[in-house]
Amino acid sequence: MVDETSIFIGASRKPDDSYQRAEELLLRYGNRHGLVTGATGTGKTVSLQILAEGFSNAGVPVFCADIKGDLSGISMMGEAKDFLVKRAEQVKLDPYQFQEFPVIFWDLFGEQGHPIRATISEMGPLLLSRLMNLTEAQEGVMNIAFRIADEEGLLLLDLKDLQALLANIAERADELSARYGNVTKPSVGAIQRTLLVLEQQGAANFFGEPALRIADIMRTTRDGRGAISVLAADKLMMNPRLYATFLLWLMSELFEELPEVGDLDQPKLVFFFDEAHLLFEDAPKVLIDRVEQVVRLIRSKGVGVYFVTQNPLDIPEKVLAQLGNRVQHALRAYTPREQQAVRTAAETFRPNPDFDCATAITQLATGEALVSMLEDKGVPAMVQRTLIRPPSSRLGPITPDERRKIIAESPVAGQYDQVVDRESAFEILQKKAKEAQDAEAQAQQQNSGGSRWTIPGFDDVLGTGNRRSSNRQTVAEAAIKSVVRSVGSSVGRAIVRGILGSLARGR
Repeated sequence: MVDETSIFIGASRKPDDSYQRAEELLLRYGNRHGLVTGATGTGKTVSLQILAEGFSNAGVPVFCADIKGDLSGISMMGEAKDFLVKRAEQVKLDPYQFQEFPVIFWDLFGEQGHPIRATISEMGPLLLSRLMNLTEAQEGVMNIAFRIADEEGLLLLDLKDLQALLANIAERADELSARYGNVTKPSVGAIQRTLLVLEQQGAANFFGEPALRIADIMRTTRDGRGAISVLAADKLMMNPRLYATFLLWLMSELFEELPEVGDLDQPKLVFFFDEAHLLFEDAPKVLIDRVEQVVRLIRSKGVGVYFVTQNPLDIPEKVLAQLGNRVQHALRAYTPREQQAVRTAAETFRPNPDFDCATAITQLATGEALVSMLEDKGVPAMVQRTLIRPPSSRLGPITPDERRKIIAESPVAGQYDQVVDRESAFEILQKKAKEAQDAEAQAQQQNSGGSRWTIPGFDDVLGTGNRRSSNRQTVAEAAIKSVVRSVGSSVGRAIVRGILGSLARGR
């Protein structure tokens, strides 16, 4: 059996289907990333579950998404069912012990877990543009909006802050076009309409404070096990773009906040991207390039990233090349694209002379996979046909009552439940607008003080000098512009944005 420096994956088989050896993932290469692929119903979720269990027992915190609700069972003790016990005997897992694992449930909508929030500023213009599927011109306006917020000291925390800033930009379109290039009201209007759609889809629950602290997904228990953060994503999958953008934001935050540590005996955190194809569907090249850059560099921060998807073709080639630990479940090969996927998967493994990899991929049974993990010196092991070990925790979902009990006893209970709405762009711009209106009303009252009567639309009948020239600003316009300029000069420092455009915070 394996030792404490590795995670037991299962047992490889000889050509006659007899036991060959234990297959394991070496913890010191856990930050070299990985890939779990296979068609629906072939056992990907169980592979994810046993990997999460192994990392947790080794003291490594885990973050993963629960797409169907099945992964929630990792929080409860497993049961000795016949097929599980039989598989344990086949892979020589002795003793086969059942466990419950320390789980923290999260939910962007706050329904099946603790709420997760991020601020608009943290998300940044690039990821927001990806989330909103903006055109190039609209993305330019979004970048200008963030630039103005930086220069004028306007905090962008929630959707209403961004909406207020965009309305302000539309009013100042001519002025800003002279400074930053063409800023058109139609582009601003298109962004505002998209924000409304996002709000109706539930994104308003995600943007705001208190924002998620990275330390809360990197917890360990008193007995030294890593906490497993499980994101409830069944409802979130109804808005896959929000799901993908959130995961990209979280990976960006990890990259920006964690220090360089190099290669450790085991990772500091392992991050599972389930339904990974959603990260890259219709994504612009610049975003894919930056994701590839983060995946390549985050290894030195002690973070392992594992992509879980149906088809290896879902992952861009540059990203695929960074994934050293691989578990390949069965693939179907009915269509030309599926046949290409089988060939691609087979070609990425170090060949085994005992069997044809491409043929084996289409013949794997449920709970069986082709496994290749990194060996000494980081070299990929020869691919082996492997029976995956049974999990120690429960297979399948937990009940709502069990979930509520775990949430109530969570170490972060009460920390994220109440929304905090401090003064930000919305309140500041609202206050400026009111001050400008009051100033204009006072000026009009002073200017009309000497007049005995007026005719609507003809303020200058008695020569009060109150008619506005077409080339002059109103008092309100002048006041607003004056305040805007003064705010810009009071900003102590510019906001520096990180590799995916989010805020680099000095916490």
